[in-house]
Amino acid sequence: MSTLIKPGTFTYRIPVWVKQGIVANVELYEVEEDRAGQRIDNFLIGHWKSVPKSRVYRVLRKGEVRVNGKRIKPEYRLEAGDTIRIPPVRIAEKAINTAVPSQSLRHQLDKAILYEDDVLVALNKPHGLAVHGGSGISLGLIESYRIIRPELKFVELVHRLDRDTSGVVLIAKKRSALKALQEVFRHKTEVKKVYWCLVHGHWPEDRHMIDVPLRKNEAQGGERIVTVAPDGKPSQTRFRLLKAFTRCSWVEAQPITGRTHQIRVHALHAGHPILGDSKYQSSRAESVARDLGLGRLFLHAAQLTVPHPVSGELLTLKAPLDPLLEKLLTSLAATDDIESP
Repeated sequence: MSTLIKPGTFTYRIPVWVKQGIVANVELYEVEEDRAGQRIDNFLIGHWKSVPKSRVYRVLRKGEVRVNGKRIKPEYRLEAGDTIRIPPVRIAEKAINTAVPSQSLRHQLDKAILYEDDVLVALNKPHGLAVHGGSGISLGLIESYRIIRPELKFVELVHRLDRDTSGVVLIAKKRSALKALQEVFRHKTEVKKVYWCLVHGHWPEDRHMIDVPLRKNEAQGGERIVTVAPDGKPSQTRFRLLKAFTRCSWVEAQPITGRTHQIRVHALHAGHPILGDSKYQSSRAESVARDLGLGRLFLHAAQLTVPHPVSGELLTLKAPLDPLLEKLLTSLAATDDIESP
């Protein structure tokens, strides 16, 4: 007797007890239209998020994964209506992520929604929350959102923000939307990013572009440090002075390229490090940040303009500043008498 499976859903058979792992089952999955064209290895890597890639390919080589009852190679591309037999795999207990988002984080992310439709959600990411887990972080934005929104079958990050940076982040709810948006971000021609930052000192009104190559280095302990280097990758950022204060400046930054820590390192290179930047700020900037009571990096992804992945119409998403940063700017404006340009 055949088993009917709705596209995009799992049917479970043959319970299996894995002594040094978890209770697992053979799963049957019917491929929906949105996953047509995806390679089977990439599908499994996304499905088994705690399983090493080497294990995924070993299972495929041994023929334990079947599509429509047949053995397939890792490069096989799925078709709508395919039935995938997914075997149970042994997962070490230490690899199983049992962390769950707190009620406070759930509430925070619920309030952070800037825009949502059938294929896309935009969030105002809080400062201090990594976009994904790893490197000692068990729970990031994307893992939390998958738990908070279990009804969504597909939830993937479109792009990234540094952990200490707040602001607009896009999450795709359909694989087709993810592919379309990643292609747009890759070519950058239709993407406009606007960041706000508070930098040390007086940013010159006539300084509009920083164009210096950047190289990513790995320091002791695996920490990433980016430096200006002749052999680095080409990197350009547009800057515009928004408001000058006595010891600092509120500046708009528009990255043309998308290098790691680009705005932070370009601001440092210009002689005006971003306040609250524990990695790249100078001692004088650190002193000013301390005097202002700033306990975080003042870098915020304030606006993102992208074509909608379905309609193609330009979508402009705006994220308000954290109330603490807004309060700081208001306080500076009230106590300083230096005017905007």
